[in-house]
Amino acid sequence: MTLYSDSMALSPLLFTIISFLLLFQLQATPPPFACDFSDPSTRSYPFCNPKLPIAQRVRDLVSRLTLDEKLSQLVNKAPPIPRLGIPRYQWWSEALHGVAGIGGGIFFNGTITSATSFPQVILTAATFDSHLWYRIGHAIGIEARAIYNAGQAIGMTFWAPNINIFRDPRWGRGQETAGEDPLMTSNYAVSYVRGLQGDSFQGGTLRGHLQASACCKHFTAYDLDNWKGVNRFVFDARVSLQDLADTYQPPFKSCIEEGHASGIMCAYNRVNGVPNCADYNLLTNIARKQWDFDGYITSDCGAVSLLHDEQGYAKSPEDAVSDVLRAGMDVECGSYLTEHAKSAVLKKKLATSEIDRALHNLFSIRMRLGLFDGDPIKLPFGFIGPNNVCSKEHRYLALEAARNGIVLLKNQHSLLPLPKTNPPISLAVIGPNANASPLTLLGNYAGPPCNQLTLLQGFQHYVKDTLYHPGCDGGAKCPFAHIDQAVQLASKVDYVVMVMGLDQSQEKEERDRVHLDLPGKQLELINAVAKASKKPVILVLLCGGPVDISSAKYNNKVGGILWAGYPGELGAIALAQIIFGDHNPGGRLPITWYPKDYIKVPMTDMRMRADPSSGYPGRTYRFYTGPKVYEFGFGLSYTKYSYEFVSVTHDKLHFSHSSTHFMLQNSSETLRYKLVSELSEEACKSMAVSVTVGVQNHGSMVGKHPVLLFLKHGRQGNGNPMKQLVGFESVLLDAGEKVHVGFELSPCEHMSRANEEGSLVIEEGSHLLLVGDVEYPIHVIV
Repeated sequence: MTLYSDSMALSPLLFTIISFLLLFQLQATPPPFACDFSDPSTRSYPFCNPKLPIAQRVRDLVSRLTLDEKLSQLVNKAPPIPRLGIPRYQWWSEALHGVAGIGGGIFFNGTITSATSFPQVILTAATFDSHLWYRIGHAIGIEARAIYNAGQAIGMTFWAPNINIFRDPRWGRGQETAGEDPLMTSNYAVSYVRGLQGDSFQGGTLRGHLQASACCKHFTAYDLDNWKGVNRFVFDARVSLQDLADTYQPPFKSCIEEGHASGIMCAYNRVNGVPNCADYNLLTNIARKQWDFDGYITSDCGAVSLLHDEQGYAKSPEDAVSDVLRAGMDVECGSYLTEHAKSAVLKKKLATSEIDRALHNLFSIRMRLGLFDGDPIKLPFGFIGPNNVCSKEHRYLALEAARNGIVLLKNQHSLLPLPKTNPPISLAVIGPNANASPLTLLGNYAGPPCNQLTLLQGFQHYVKDTLYHPGCDGGAKCPFAHIDQAVQLASKVDYVVMVMGLDQSQEKEERDRVHLDLPGKQLELINAVAKASKKPVILVLLCGGPVDISSAKYNNKVGGILWAGYPGELGAIALAQIIFGDHNPGGRLPITWYPKDYIKVPMTDMRMRADPSSGYPGRTYRFYTGPKVYEFGFGLSYTKYSYEFVSVTHDKLHFSHSSTHFMLQNSSETLRYKLVSELSEEACKSMAVSVTVGVQNHGSMVGKHPVLLFLKHGRQGNGNPMKQLVGFESVLLDAGEKVHVGFELSPCEHMSRANEEGSLVIEEGSHLLLVGDVEYPIHVIV
């Protein structure tokens, strides 16, 4: 199997020299920290004593601050407090799919000038591999700590992951998410957070310092940026209690309760009239009291000012400041608090107790990061150095993520993989993304990558004399197509790969799409080249959100289709390896691909469930009732897999011994159900179902294969999803190999649904477990 070669980046000798120079710089440029034990003026403070509990240390620190000093610390650019030996701190740093320089907490202007850039999250999600997600989070956390140790950071709080649900295919930031499924997004959140913060994959081993701090965003029901004049700053998301309970909130609940994230970010938008950052019920009752969140809460940037200046929710700037702090927010990204907080205190609209509470949360995080325990180089994470950034291990991990995430959507007559012959085949690569800047492959919120390769360079690794034509002017916008030139080139070669799709000019933060077609003249170019080529063409799509490629799907002259998302810094190698058969594709779509007519549905309609009476089709694979271009979980391979249910520990679940059943009228029938809230934890555990699925590879190639287990409720309608993902596992199978995959299902979690009041219920009746096209019945008796 041909893998990534170090010769394509740094030679071993050059890498050794650079590592030595970086290590020298590390020793010469200490990271910023408080409580320098060599300084007699600060080492005697109780807040500098690492043997004391953090709560006691923070109380001592806050008690020493003046009002002005306190207020100065409530914004992301926290200034130093020289008299106490406390350095400045920047709360805003980004690490969505690699450490980035966005926000001001990280600098790439020293001896470390880049960081590993993993595939954009939506493609990594397509691996359905929680272990991979954890490893990526852990690698990012290591590189973040290395940059800090090298003296190139003034913050270690990273505002990632984005765990909003990819509700609407037009959303420009959907690329940042793990897709449309709440269970999958929850698992992604937990895996990434545990990795970044330095916990184990299973969790529960994080003791002492955080490796880095993760922040789950955007809390809550945020998935519209700028669509037809409606922007995120003023949008009031009208969300039912039912949809909140089983779609929008579960990822945040998991992020806090299981991932133990040390930060969350409240979103710009309002939900049912209340701005998220001023919602006491959301930030305090739910996050802190119900879910036991013990970290800090930041606003999104500029969100506090919106309460008064744009949304009209607060009567004055002072009221806006008071509203967010009383709701439970701790730090503002912006300067509104700097400008108006003191006035709010003087006007007695803001109590100092609210300020002290926020400061307690903020300084607790800085202490948990080890920034108040003396020189960080002498602490547990002090051994992490520049050689841990852009390491061979991390770069290979980026390659692995891209290879296992790319999804094969069509392979007519087994056109792929292309043959590797001697002499080699003749190949043309055509399209606006075929030789686009390597940065195009990264997606948004990316830092400077270790490697910069175009897709064309990846193909040239296999076919040195690969021919190329962009096909379009103006990049992915493709306002004008050079069809004659592209056709002439295509007619000369054995095979044609067309690299089309989107880029950040089409989808990104503050840029939602208004259609689901390929931009400009792309489709016209595809049809013309496909018609002229000797053999059916291979179509590669770069995009975060889905596009309607129905015409290519059903065009016999388009023999293969691959979705490559934004595959990261080594995506060029990953794609070429798949097309030439050095890697067997196994990715599966984490989102539904809708037909272009879906744009008739207003993006502002937050309802998940379909409404047949009004023609509303619903959203995501769980509730959408209309036609699909490709469905959630779809993905082909160069091999064939089969499934069987080997064992299921319980096929009948009796809940009659637990709490009193209830009666629910549904049209002409009466249903029995249990409220999950009235079932004890012991009852839920006692009803756990162990499922063993046999999976066999019937092909001649080794393959990494995600096994997806769904549950289908016996009664459709009544708010039930048509099916829902209840478990997934990625397994590696040799040719002909058969393995058993185990799943543990909790009826209270996996067999419940939310009712209209937002309460989880378990309904009596038949259910079906689904894996592939194999079913297994389970009966719930109330």
